[in-house]
Amino acid sequence: MKFLVETSARHVHVTKETLETLFGKGFELTVKKELSQPGQYASEQRVTVVGPKKELANVSILGPCRSADQVELSASDARSIGIAAPVRESGDIAGSGACKLVGPCGEVELKEGVIIAKRHIHVTPEDAEKLGVKEKEIVKVACGNEGRKLIFDDVVIRVSEKFATAMHIDTDESNACLGASEGEIVK
Repeated sequence: MKFLVETSARHVHVTKETLETLFGKGFELTVKKELSQPGQYASEQRVTVVGPKKELANVSILGPCRSADQVELSASDARSIGIAAPVRESGDIAGSGACKLVGPCGEVELKEGVIIAKRHIHVTPEDAEKLGVKEKEIVKVACGNEGRKLIFDDVVIRVSEKFATAMHIDTDESNACLGASEGEIVK
């Protein structure tokens, strides 16, 4: 069974409190584009991510707000701005990289929260059964375009009825396979 492979560019998830510090009291995110995962969207709002060496401007905030701030960068992004960011699953931010977020109304210093997202596949329970995979299983995925086909190892399976089946890779990984649009688990 083949499935969608999407490139997840650098982005930020924020708490309501952080959003209000960056954009003003009572501020709400504005939907720019719905994402493949139900209820998730890219907002119109952008921030600057500041590291020890330099900064990344116009980084998208994904909505809705979350319970913890998280910045997801590619390894190239993190290195370029001087942040030591570990490869982690989303939400696993304890002891991760630090940065400053700058918005039009304020700044927030994050003591942790900067990660390089571990490549993963969101899977519905029905598709997990078809694929023969289970939650937290590690698989290999073949994908890529002519001249740049490859097999990604160490891909974590995430199963939920709240998901739509799709693999997420970052921009470094996407460039390595010329922007693959579909993948297939290989044994």
